[in-house]
Amino acid sequence: MSIQSIGIAGAGIIGRLVALELRQQGHQVTIFEQDSIGSPPSRCELAASNQSMPIATSSACSYSAAGMLTPYSEADTAEPLVFQLGVASLGLWHHIVEQLGREVWYRKGGTLVVAHSQDRADFDHFYNLVRANIASTAELVTPIKQAEVTDLEPELGPRFSQALHMQKEAWLCACCTMAALFQRLIAQGVSWYSSTSVVEVNPYQIMIQTPAGLQSHCFDWVVDTRGLGAIKQQPNLRGVRGEILWLRAPEVNINRLIRLMHPRYRIYIVPRRENLYLIGATQIESEDRGPISVRSSLELLSAAYSVHPGFGEAQIVYSDVNLRPALPNNQPQVIYKPGLLRVNGLFRHGYLISPAIAQEVFKMIGAQGDYQSPYQDLFHHQSLEEASAQ
Repeated sequence: MSIQSIGIAGAGIIGRLVALELRQQGHQVTIFEQDSIGSPPSRCELAASNQSMPIATSSACSYSAAGMLTPYSEADTAEPLVFQLGVASLGLWHHIVEQLGREVWYRKGGTLVVAHSQDRADFDHFYNLVRANIASTAELVTPIKQAEVTDLEPELGPRFSQALHMQKEAWLCACCTMAALFQRLIAQGVSWYSSTSVVEVNPYQIMIQTPAGLQSHCFDWVVDTRGLGAIKQQPNLRGVRGEILWLRAPEVNINRLIRLMHPRYRIYIVPRRENLYLIGATQIESEDRGPISVRSSLELLSAAYSVHPGFGEAQIVYSDVNLRPALPNNQPQVIYKPGLLRVNGLFRHGYLISPAIAQEVFKMIGAQGDYQSPYQDLFHHQSLEEASAQ
């Protein structure tokens, strides 16, 4: 394969994983990113050491994610494409983490899905949907009784008479992973333009704004991974608001990812280092980036307390709000035309599906667009008429 120059607009999780895949195959890679720094202080590390959390180090939603690699426990609502990409990516993350050479809090303890007695109907409905949607791998979703819940999570056993165990699922620290990817890419010789406003992305060309005016950078291939930053060229994108609370709970000892049935959505509790836990779930059709709402805070905190009373004495370390880029069908899409790939619409599944998509982008570039992807619904080959309409 010939060495090619690749320009990448946007340095979220998908942009960094595409860059990693391409650079490891010997291509010359340049990244353009609007944020001022490629590796802000890890919020996880700051919180663990009782240092002040950053007010805003990045606009990328990849820093605000819970980092859940959970294709099976999201199979009740996820489209087949998302599930397939998620399962493939789950197998790739182990190798990616090994390459990074830094602690990113990658854990493979699996997920426990639990419900209180009043939500038993929701629990049963969820289990039936998951089994129906992943019939070929349904054995990876195991119903367990109270004694087995206690064996896996002793502090939860007394409160839950049953659970579902998704034993293959995993999670990692999003902000730690972003920092580790930045360091790895820089060490591998990737060129990085930070604090750079990308004005337009076209085949073979990335246009940026500089103090001296517009500047054009040309490449053999361009990959646009800007998320909502690409909305002017992809007007069918929308932002979906998500909110997360960071809690320090020394009276809680949970070692697996927990999902709780809730009347409005699935609450998740994600363990971190040094008694830290991320609590989230919200998916709000709003492009407001303002602080977390009272309603969301009350729902998340009360749900956490109902899982473990030790959360009642926890400290609220940080609240995080960001917008996830979504297309009308809430599925990812790669728009292809010679010299350009637009990767967008990862919605709330960025960490779940990015490794598999990054591999597909690499294969498409290597095959000069003639690659037949196993994920037929992922790629959209843009016609001349569609391209001229943008």
